[in-house]
Amino acid sequence: MFNLFKKDPVKQLNKEYQALLLEGMKYQRNGDIKRYSEISEKAEAIRLSIDELEKSKA
Repeated sequence: MFNLFKKDPVKQLNKEYQALLLEGMKYQRNGDIKRYSEISEKAEAIRLSIDELEKSKA
C-alpha cells in the first residue's frame, strides 16, 4: 500500500538525462565544445544508471 507514494527513480533520472541533453545542445550550438563534452559525459553516466535500474526491474 505504501509503495503507492514512492517515486520512480527511473523517471527522475530520465528527466535529468533529457535536461542535460538539452543543455549540452545549447553549448554545442554556441561553439563551447569543451562544456558540451563535459555535459555529455554526465548524461552518459545517467543513461548507464537508467539502463542498470531497468535491468534490475526486469
